[in-house]
Amino acid sequence: MDEDSRYEAVRSRDGRFDGEFFFAVETTGIYCRPSCPAVTPKRDNVRYFATAAAAQGAGFRACRRCRPDAVPGSADWNVRADVVGRAMRMIGDGVIDREGVAGLAARLGYSARQVQRQLTAELGAGPVALARAQRAHTARVLLQTTDLPVTQIAFAAGFASVRQFNDTIRAVYATTPGELRAAAPRTRRRTTATPTAGIPLRLAHRGPYQAGPVFDLLQCEAVPGVEEVSGRPGARTYRRTLRLPHGAGIAAVAERTGTPKAASGARPGGWLEGRLHLTDPRDLTTAVQRLRRLFDLDADPYAVDERLGADPRLAPLVAARPGLRSPGAADPEEAAVRALVGPAAAAELVLRYGKTLDAPCGSLTHLFPEPSVLAEAEPYGPLGALTAALADGDVRLDPGADREEAHRALLALPGLDAATVAAIRTRALGDPDAAPPDAHAPDSWRPWRSYALNHLRTAGKPEIR
Repeated sequence: MDEDSRYEAVRSRDGRFDGEFFFAVETTGIYCRPSCPAVTPKRDNVRYFATAAAAQGAGFRACRRCRPDAVPGSADWNVRADVVGRAMRMIGDGVIDREGVAGLAARLGYSARQVQRQLTAELGAGPVALARAQRAHTARVLLQTTDLPVTQIAFAAGFASVRQFNDTIRAVYATTPGELRAAAPRTRRRTTATPTAGIPLRLAHRGPYQAGPVFDLLQCEAVPGVEEVSGRPGARTYRRTLRLPHGAGIAAVAERTGTPKAASGARPGGWLEGRLHLTDPRDLTTAVQRLRRLFDLDADPYAVDERLGADPRLAPLVAARPGLRSPGAADPEEAAVRALVGPAAAAELVLRYGKTLDAPCGSLTHLFPEPSVLAEAEPYGPLGALTAALADGDVRLDPGADREEAHRALLALPGLDAATVAAIRTRALGDPDAAPPDAHAPDSWRPWRSYALNHLRTAGKPEIR
């Protein structure tokens, strides 16, 4: 987008671009999302940034009205397979907090200096600044939704010290942590959201969201002990266990029909209500990002629907279900095993080898077994080959994995056919443009073939052969 089209998006408060770019007003020192309902600033006073971190690095503070740190992530990071796209997915998963810039660079196969240079050149902020912006958002959520002590929140959000935490909150929000906590919206005040009740979330998405087909799929695939879907269609709740870097977690996400009323001139967006119970609050950022990938919340439905709606076969399907998503996975290695063995065998693996939760919650009793455990317990056949490759790192499916390299490595394993690999690529790797070899998916559907095939499956239409 050039500056003319960006300013037009700001002037029209177009929510399609929330998270795709940010604008800052030099006269106020504040940065906002494009759909901010405040008075449109004069064009000469506006600056544009690719990320919130870049705006913060330039000295601008987050708007308290539109909360630009709470927007969906850029859909570019779902689509792009280059170093910048892979790095952004990994930073979102908390790699910087756990392994530092050196760990991020090693996973990408570049030097730390190269990663710094590429991110700064394209996004206006390096990996440390991007992670810092993410920590600030995590801290705000914890301050405004839990009774956790401020000191505990500082370390849970990934800050190295309380002083660093205080300085960052002042720089980003122009207020102290205590004042930020006191300013929590009435409906989300910490008095109604304690640590024992879990951390409430609003998982934002842009544009329309077809929750029904997503929950239908999750209900059909649910593995007992690890997942459950309860309630009637239209008001269901999906719950699952999560294996996280610092401990276990349980996530619950509610089905939401319709979208909230948008501001005048803005495209509609909305959110899914969620709640997290975490053994260690440091896992909040990682858990949220994994739920976002599972529910495909960072997609750009406008771009998808525009391309697929131009196809005569898909046009009526797109019109009937605007904003249909292509679900990913909360745990990519688990998704790969399940794609290979199927739901019934996956449930048997959970009973035999899954780790029992210290505090089971209803029907949620286990974590899905890790690849290393399965590789030792079931060393033979395709399952043994896949889990051994995952455990040894010969196949990588983490958010920063190179999709083409993973595809080739999976095909080289005995017993994995092209259809299974395509399913893994779609779900575990979140590839928006994957298609099985036996499905006719024309180039006119690119880069959204995963979405096109999902439209056909959801409508009960046979895939084009």
